Amino acid sequence: MEQRMSSEAWSCSEVFRQLRREMYGEQRATHSNIFIILGASGDLAKKKIYPTLWCLFRDGLLPDDTYFVGFARSDLTVEDIKTACVPHMKVTSAESACLSAFFQKNSYLRGNYDDGSSFNKLNAHLSSLPGGAEANRVFYMALPPSVYHSVSTNIGTHCMSCKGWNRVIVEKPFGHDLQSSQDLSAHLSSLFTENQIYRIDHYLGKEMVQNLMVLRFGNRIFGPIWNRNNVACVVLTFKEPFGTQGRGGYFDDFGIIRDVMQNHLLQMLCLVAMEKPASTSPDDVRNEKVKVLKCIAPVAVSDVVLGQYVGDPEGAGDSKLGYLDDPTVPEGSRTPTFAAAVLYVRNERWDGVPFILRCGKALNEQKAEVRLQFTDVPGDIFGKGCQRNELVMRVQPDEAIYLKIMTKRPGAYFSPEVTELDLTYKSRYKNVKLPDAYERLILDVFCGNQMHFVCSDELREAWKIFTPLLHQIDMEKLQPIPYTSGSRGPSEADELVRRAGFRYEGTYKWVRPSTA
Repeated sequence: MEQRMSSEAWSCSEVFRQLRREMYGEQRATHSNIFIILGASGDLAKKKIYPTLWCLFRDGLLPDDTYFVGFARSDLTVEDIKTACVPHMKVTSAESACLSAFFQKNSYLRGNYDDGSSFNKLNAHLSSLPGGAEANRVFYMALPPSVYHSVSTNIGTHCMSCKGWNRVIVEKPFGHDLQSSQDLSAHLSSLFTENQIYRIDHYLGKEMVQNLMVLRFGNRIFGPIWNRNNVACVVLTFKEPFGTQGRGGYFDDFGIIRDVMQNHLLQMLCLVAMEKPASTSPDDVRNEKVKVLKCIAPVAVSDVVLGQYVGDPEGAGDSKLGYLDDPTVPEGSRTPTFAAAVLYVRNERWDGVPFILRCGKALNEQKAEVRLQFTDVPGDIFGKGCQRNELVMRVQPDEAIYLKIMTKRPGAYFSPEVTELDLTYKSRYKNVKLPDAYERLILDVFCGNQMHFVCSDELREAWKIFTPLLHQIDMEKLQPIPYTSGSRGPSEADELVRRAGFRYEGTYKWVRPSTA
């Protein structure tokens, strides 16, 4: 991408256009395009999908002649959808005409997900749109997993374009365990080819997650030290400061391991641990990720700490409420809202290095990051005054890369202290507006790029790692350890991390640089 001074503004439009020029050229589609939102009345559609499509439309990044069709069981109009979605859209007063043009390209149909005649009507409507009979079609299944089978069957049977391409976006969770995931994959494969299936994990669209490959393979300095000889441990963290917020009924069916650890954190682990791919083509990248997953043994319950948050009597607002206080959560539920696990990648590069995965709700802060802690400097001459170096990639909030190093303490001293080499995006790229993860990924779907989507092989190997643990938790009804809302999580998790080899010094905290 052409360099600019950091003081110049990059709009989302400029970022995307430059990205598309570099990756896909300037070719425009010869067919019309129709984006179908199945589950158009739901929260995901209202809060994410429609706002994402609006941003792409506003910036002129979608293919020409793109139309949008909502489908759900609710009795709605396009005006109803607009009313529900606009509060979640970024619309300025100068963009009102553009917003009207966007919704003029929208339509909505009511139908049942298990009714073939409803999908016949949907197909007739799609064909009636300008160029619709030959249009490319993207089907976004923003639906509960319980209807995946019937909806995908009806799409494949009734709604496929005969002349344009067809692509189906499937939201996680991709199954409940190995067997259910394989059943779903087999079902989808009976209807669509693998290059028509886009299993979306929005974390793969995050700026810093996508930056992991460039950081690793575009910098000479990291290659020689990115291995078991120099890395003491790798910590992958996902923390949310809020609880289930009334969505506990949905969360209780899956728990934190299925919801976060088995997908978001494991995907980041693969990008940290994989070997350099032959190229940046989707197949080459995903093949290397699968190799990593095949080297990870199923996680043992002895390497796991489970927790469930309870209310803080001295807290404010929702922090007073525990998980079991959510009226949508079944009474006495043992579903974990926190998990810490230690995994090992049994290959030549990483053998013996612990990969520590931590994730939870109702914790003390919002944070998602990858942290590599390096081994001690041999032959210490500073009287144990040096701490371990750490390379930290902050995914959210406030994207950053920083390297913790030892330097001489300023002034009339000769003692070392910790400081950092810091690349905070808001400081270095002050006026750059980073595209949302869903914007990147939906644009990838239109461009036919599957690099940042999950393939069936990845799913199978990922579920092999966690299914035995999940079955043991369910069968033995393991009791999660209570932890107070707003805390770091169970203290037992800190002990697990310490035993695994992570050294927490407790004397340094990253200070967010000023962006003024």
